[in-house]
Amino acid sequence: MSLGIVFHAVAALAYAVLAAALWRRLQGGSVEKTGRVARTCLLGALVLHGIGLQQAMLGGSQLFIGWALALSAAVWLGLVVFWLESLLVRIDGLQLLLVPAATLVCALAALFPQGQMVPHADNGWLRLHLLIALAAYALITVAALHALLMALLDRHLHRPLDAPTERSIIGRVLDAQPPLLVQEQLLFRVIWIGFAVLTAAVASGSIASMQLTGKVLPFDHKTVFTLLSWLTFGVLLLGRHIRGWRGRVALRWTLTGFAFLILAYTGSRFVLEVILHRS
Repeated sequence: MSLGIVFHAVAALAYAVLAAALWRRLQGGSVEKTGRVARTCLLGALVLHGIGLQQAMLGGSQLFIGWALALSAAVWLGLVVFWLESLLVRIDGLQLLLVPAATLVCALAALFPQGQMVPHADNGWLRLHLLIALAAYALITVAALHALLMALLDRHLHRPLDAPTERSIIGRVLDAQPPLLVQEQLLFRVIWIGFAVLTAAVASGSIASMQLTGKVLPFDHKTVFTLLSWLTFGVLLLGRHIRGWRGRVALRWTLTGFAFLILAYTGSRFVLEVILHRS
């Protein structure tokens, strides 16, 4: 059994204990402000989770990537951003969603450690590019999910799921979330970080491509859709700065940029068979 599996399993257990404590507090009435002990416990779980990722993906001389590890990396980065943001702003309600998600993905990474070694990962620039690209993909996935959560919260504010005196568990979870204005600020911080990391992924990919193929960037679907995603988020951030874009406009641009990135990294078969009509 690899150390990556062991650390993911231990992290899943740690997250599960934290999730159980959070949901007990929710059933008791509300999620109170996270104390120093709870924040330290979450940091400990994050450290275990991070070691699990490092051991699973970088434990050998090659770079190892699998679908469960990609999910694990996405949630881990989302939790790191949350933990850092929680030092400045009260966003405790998000733990009700993030910590159970972390429990699930760590368990999946421990149960399904399968994946594949990345070719040419002995090239330093390619290895760095792949890690940066994975981080960008993870951060933008977190931003897209956060945008969907904000849309659900907006709908809940205008049309509550049930009467105040008979709150369902879903209604209470939504009521425990931070205000939409705070959520929006957090969303754009994640988008700014994701955009910066995506820019670094494009730059490092250009250097790696020059070393391996002699071309600045290969003209393929991955490059085209990555650049479209980069351009979409760049326009969104520019529109936010100049025209104050927010709400549904920000949601549409975020999901569009995320869709381009999905096509870039997982949509080769879709592009060939549906768009280009090739078998």
